[in-house]
Amino acid sequence: MNHIVAVGDMKIGMNSDVLVTHALGSCLGLMVYDPVARVGGLLHAMLPLSKINPQKASENPYMFVDTGVPELFRQLYEIGGQKSRMVVKAAGCGQPLGNSEIFKIGERNYTVLKKLLWKNNLLLEAEDVGGVVSRTVYFDLSNGQVLVSSKGVKTEL
Repeated sequence: MNHIVAVGDMKIGMNSDVLVTHALGSCLGLMVYDPVARVGGLLHAMLPLSKINPQKASENPYMFVDTGVPELFRQLYEIGGQKSRMVVKAAGCGQPLGNSEIFKIGERNYTVLKKLLWKNNLLLEAEDVGGVVSRTVYFDLSNGQVLVSSKGVKTEL
């Protein structure tokens, strides 16, 4: 079954589920998969740090990288995922407005992600980040395959 992951949202699934998210510009798209349990999840986080609005972060932790990433892992552990088997991939974190972007949200999203992964002894297996393009991600939980579509071209991540 296909599940659409909206901006500031997260979905987990298993086996034949396909998780899809559209319009990854500066947002982080994080795909985490356990190939043994065949469970996975996709996070579409908008902003790097929840300290700018703790109220909103408590209502929707998926809006922020620093609260969404731990919640994604926590929910995967609940359905059988194990940290030692997790395959982690990232997409997005770009600069849709080009170099004139003042706040550098994409770059900051990526920095916070890398810091969280490093603190938890996790590495990115693959990434398609940066640039000015918008991306759509298709995450097939039957095999862990991640396809990234941009400007009509699909590539495997």
